[in-house]
Amino acid sequence: MNEEAILARLMAQAEARGGELVTLRALVEEASEAGATRALGALGLDDPRARRDMDELRELLSAWRDAKRSAWRAVVSWFVRVALALLLIGLAVRFRLAAGLLA
Repeated sequence: MNEEAILARLMAQAEARGGELVTLRALVEEASEAGATRALGALGLDDPRARRDMDELRELLSAWRDAKRSAWRAVVSWFVRVALALLLIGLAVRFRLAAGLLA
């Protein structure tokens, strides 16, 4: 059973035992908010600068991904250049040998 189904069953049981649905929903909402605040505090993200810090981390991660992508493109580009250079050298050697045989 997922968390929403469990929560729905617990609320239905509490309502059947005399609790008002509005009160139960408010209780769940407050408990959820308190739990989220506690979780953010455990991660060190409960201060006013946390949003700016997260934005900077996302920006840094994006820059890292861009740099990694550029590095891979450079490696592939150099590999293609070396392969083409070797191909041209091979063709030059082949044609010189063929020209030497015809003479």
